[in-house]
Amino acid sequence: MNSQKQSKKGDLMTEHFSINALQNFAIDSWDRSRKDRARQVNFCKVGRLMSIEFLSVDDIQEIARQYGYWAVFIGIALENTGVPIPGETITIVGGFLAGSGELNYWLVLFTVIVGAAFGDNCGYWIGRWGGWQFLLKAGQLFKISEHRLEEARKQFSNNAPRAVFFGRFVALLRVFAGPMAGIVKMPYAQFLLCNFGGATLWATVTVTLSFFLGRLMPIEQLVSLAAKFGVVVLIVVVIAIAALAWVEFSKSKVEVKD
Repeated sequence: MNSQKQSKKGDLMTEHFSINALQNFAIDSWDRSRKDRARQVNFCKVGRLMSIEFLSVDDIQEIARQYGYWAVFIGIALENTGVPIPGETITIVGGFLAGSGELNYWLVLFTVIVGAAFGDNCGYWIGRWGGWQFLLKAGQLFKISEHRLEEARKQFSNNAPRAVFFGRFVALLRVFAGPMAGIVKMPYAQFLLCNFGGATLWATVTVTLSFFLGRLMPIEQLVSLAAKFGVVVLIVVVIAIAALAWVEFSKSKVEVKD
């Protein structure tokens, strides 16, 4: 009889211990998963900050609604000065809001043209007054030799008018065309002409397409479509530059042989 009672007591203790162990395991697992989730959220936040994606399309749309044409002007001007912010998205949002009647189409177009031209002018003088020294220091930081930077400067100098005029349709060139034009000391009158002409063409195409296409698709889809188009243009530009470099290299080899 006593042995049966002790056996039952032992079974109850074992069951109680097992339940407590399972509870502790579940609590520890939940706590670890909660910490992992928090760590992942922090990593995501850092990643978004590093990739300049901390402003979503909804955020930009809200800022444009709140501050109107000033938000469009400042955003475009900063990007064209050389600050890597999503200027194209800001322009698309401006055109989209004009299409929905919240902003005026002509005022958005005028604001984008002036902001782009003004920002590029600021970038030009920044590049002219100290851009090369800054580029050399950045090259040291990223292990890029001065010889390679000099080659890049020479390539840009040879194609500066085209780069300034058409560069607005390529994300990276849109950011760095102004400062690079200053670094290579492109004649200011020529820069002004290419800058204003390119700003007018890019703004007219981007704002007008956003104005009409925004009535047919959501803003997120419109921004995604523009990003894909930008990637295609960037690839085409890279291939064209590589082809031109190869042609020049081939010509120089032929001249050396002759």
